[in-house]
Amino acid sequence: MSNDKPTTHPFNLTSPQNDVSHLAPSDAERFKRESNFLRGTIAQDLENGITGGFNSDNSQLIRLHGMYQQDDRDIRAQRAQQKLEPLINMMLRCRLPGGIITPEQWLAIDKFAQEETWYGSIRLTTRQTFQFHGIFKRDLKSAHQLLNKIGLDSIATAGDVNRNVLCTSNPIESEVHQQAYQLASQISEHLLPKTRAYVEIWLNGEKLATPDQEPILGSNYLPRKFKTTVVVPPLNDVDVHANDLNFVAIAEQGQLVGFNVLVGGGLAMTHGDKTTYPRKADDFGFIPASEALRFAEAIVTTQRDWGNRSNRKNAKTKYTLERVGVANFKKEVELRAGMEFLPSKPYQFTQRGDRIGWVKGIDNHWHLTLFIENGRLLDYADKPLKSGVAEIAKIHRGDFRLTANQNLIVASVAASQKADIELIARKYGLIDDRFTLQRQNSLACVSLPTCPLAMAEAERFLPNFITTIDTIMAKYNLSRDYIILRVTGCPNGCGRAMLAEIGLVGKAPGRYNLYLGGNRAGTRIPRLYKENITVDEILACIEPLIASWSENRQAEEGFGDFVIRSHVVEPVINSAIDFYQ
Repeated sequence: MSNDKPTTHPFNLTSPQNDVSHLAPSDAERFKRESNFLRGTIAQDLENGITGGFNSDNSQLIRLHGMYQQDDRDIRAQRAQQKLEPLINMMLRCRLPGGIITPEQWLAIDKFAQEETWYGSIRLTTRQTFQFHGIFKRDLKSAHQLLNKIGLDSIATAGDVNRNVLCTSNPIESEVHQQAYQLASQISEHLLPKTRAYVEIWLNGEKLATPDQEPILGSNYLPRKFKTTVVVPPLNDVDVHANDLNFVAIAEQGQLVGFNVLVGGGLAMTHGDKTTYPRKADDFGFIPASEALRFAEAIVTTQRDWGNRSNRKNAKTKYTLERVGVANFKKEVELRAGMEFLPSKPYQFTQRGDRIGWVKGIDNHWHLTLFIENGRLLDYADKPLKSGVAEIAKIHRGDFRLTANQNLIVASVAASQKADIELIARKYGLIDDRFTLQRQNSLACVSLPTCPLAMAEAERFLPNFITTIDTIMAKYNLSRDYIILRVTGCPNGCGRAMLAEIGLVGKAPGRYNLYLGGNRAGTRIPRLYKENITVDEILACIEPLIASWSENRQAEEGFGDFVIRSHVVEPVINSAIDFYQ
């Protein structure tokens, strides 16, 4: 259906505001074009033992193989004094559509993390997968070969491709969840890069004489990263408005009939650049379930051909919609799909967070959702979390499901095993009744010391900060309530702070921008309240607002709704227009 060449635009592109095709492409377009379908000289770089890193082009290309080049920023200055290069290592992210992994697979990745990585941890991410942090270049092939051996890979989990496809957790809780997970897996496979570069470089695969082709992604791949979700209302646990493409399951009498398709969400922005902003996704309309792959391909190829390849800061789907118009983008998708969207069907999101604890499924099996603070599985002195999950994996006969909120579900547990698994979980600190609702509804990105983009702490900052917030909540009789609170170390959006009731975005060491006014359903972007302030200043802002919320809230009114109703901040209606007002 699709090809590698742009189609003719169905509207007038004579205005420079709309037409960016004549502009010089960014350097990313050059190295993708020259990479020979993502090969570059990665294989040669692997043989270079003089440096722990890759050359500049290859350091970008490995992202499309699922890796980021990083270094330990905590010891960067110390190594510089010793006249050593930074401690360069790689973060590797697994492709895990819907977040499902078997106990056998888990035990294999647990062993690798312990024996072959600098940090020894497994990090559960907001993209519903896991990351290894601290793999040295010499061990990269063994990491990929391990994943391949256990039936996994890291293809297309970073870079200008469709990333790991998210799905509402617990897909076997109902028939609709089962079908949603199946679609997530199908989309992931359908939109994968077709190049054999991954197999050749990392798995020592044979080079074939037949030329590579990329009928969907194109020879230069996408203009920017692309994120897809499948979600089952009323639970918005994947934060649809953070993603380029979302399939919202519509059920009638317990049966899946199709999807509302939401396009153009995204949270990243750049400090000081008002041409960048977070944006909610637009509802394009309803499609039958049988046509989901057809529309997914049509939307991806439209963004492939119409996205901005000259300015990467404006290359995401959300900016394409603003530039060309939602109606024009939608018409082109319908043309490519060969059918029109039907009117959207009603649905409602009522909550986001994971349902911590036990839930019974339709097959009479049980699912235990474990709260993993910041998603970091490591053996701490008082809580050997990583070992605890391994012990569960040794006896568990179901599977594990990673959530988009950095938590872990022990899924499909037989009633006869329920007590044994809970006993292990409590013994190793995986169940802790002292965790408040506030802590369970807060999350952070990785940030320092590994992320090269980090401007302020996030993961290491959040636990103590939440302890302080818990104290404030208790002071005003709110211990049984919560605020959606998120921290991200830079404005790139990994911690999804731009869909929080309280969002902190790193600006400099120890300083953050404070945003207020998102809602519990995840359907409203917060507004900047205070800029570049310290933690003490943040707390001084937050406490009186929490006190007022406690005293003056309406029945069941969330904090974000309260600060909007009270005119503490005005709601963001159209972020392309009013986000910076």
